[in-house]
Amino acid sequence: MIKRNELYEKILNELDLGIHVIDENGKTIVYNKKMMEIESMTGEEVLDKDLLEVFQFEENQRSTLVQALRRGQTSKNIKQTYFNNKGKEITTINDSYPILENGKVTGAIEITKDVTRLEQVIKENVLKKKNTKFTFDQIIGKSSLIQDVIEEAKKATRTSSSVLIVGETGTGKELFAQSIHNGSSRSSAPFISQNCAAIPDSLMESLLFGTKKGAFTGAVDRPGLFEQAEGGTLLLDEINSLDTKLQAKLLRAIQERNIRRVGDTKDKKVDVRIIATINEDPVDAVAEQRLRKDLYYRLSVVTLFIPPLRERMEDLFSLAHSFIAKYNDLFQMNVKAIHEDAMHLLHQHTWPGNVRELEHTIEGTMNLITNKEAITIDSLPARLRKMYPDHQPLQNKKPVENRAARTLKEKMSETEKLYIQQTLQENNHNVSRTAKILGISRQSLQYRLRKYDM
Repeated sequence: MIKRNELYEKILNELDLGIHVIDENGKTIVYNKKMMEIESMTGEEVLDKDLLEVFQFEENQRSTLVQALRRGQTSKNIKQTYFNNKGKEITTINDSYPILENGKVTGAIEITKDVTRLEQVIKENVLKKKNTKFTFDQIIGKSSLIQDVIEEAKKATRTSSSVLIVGETGTGKELFAQSIHNGSSRSSAPFISQNCAAIPDSLMESLLFGTKKGAFTGAVDRPGLFEQAEGGTLLLDEINSLDTKLQAKLLRAIQERNIRRVGDTKDKKVDVRIIATINEDPVDAVAEQRLRKDLYYRLSVVTLFIPPLRERMEDLFSLAHSFIAKYNDLFQMNVKAIHEDAMHLLHQHTWPGNVRELEHTIEGTMNLITNKEAITIDSLPARLRKMYPDHQPLQNKKPVENRAARTLKEKMSETEKLYIQQTLQENNHNVSRTAKILGISRQSLQYRLRKYDM
């Protein structure tokens, strides 16, 4: 005869819905087979463990299951995106309920539908219809610096005003440009991108404005980039590389919304939104006459400043794991993590090439490792390791003893460690609450706890 508990367990594991139950302390007590499939986790990795220590939630989101426990409220059909302990992104639709005994909340249960793949398919099908592949959802980073820029960029989707995107090489300027286009009413129209530094000045005018048959030997009636982008968006990358005489013609086209093909005598009306990028301070470019002042004022109706990676290092963890996931798919690999010592070395680097350099570093690393599930210090490119020859694994680092004088970096680290310790104690060692008070992500705080062996 089948025992009742065994019957319940069999039923739970046959359901095509994820079932996750936590007790009053937030520890998992029921975790069925479907939930393991959805979250790519095993029972041993989740059962009897604090849910918030196993899964990572974005700063602007909270676990719907934990909220049911803490607030004692039912919620239904709530979409949630979060990450398992391997950095895999998961998207679900949840129904969450508190468990009540004699009017007291003693736990919570969540019934989950997996929509991770559905979300991917929808995005792929939508993006196939366009010349662009990036949206705001694909911009990785929860630091306040990048989030502020995202919010400003989203506001710019409401109009057709010109946008100037300022940022160092590799910060993701085109990613923002494409996201603005995809989020605007022009999203169904063309998105045309041109690097102004890649074309000789003698050809750039014809490329931008098109040509009239007979304008020069071999010339044919050919539309330029403005006409090709009709109704949509034209991205001019590295606008400071454009010849200043051509900048004057560009200014006229933007102001009057008319262009004239090379060799033609008639103007043609165009409806195009201009987004331009520049990889230096535009004030310096104007002062050194690489950018016309009048064009700068016309382009900078909306100006976005993309922060370099060195100023938002709390995003390094999520960026690195996103690139690992990308190259796992491309290379058919199964790298799941970055060893804490390797991550510590990555945090020491200043990343002059920004996010692009980080991606190339991860790609290069994964080209060299075999049969490993974690990136270690030895796995990182030799050029990076040679830049920091004094770097030691965290467990081998020795504290500085009896030094009369300390460097600024050492003093700042000591102060940071002390402040984190105090804040942790004030919040009963609750990592999520402490991170919120410190104004950093949970991952960033966990990195520092490991760094300082706390």
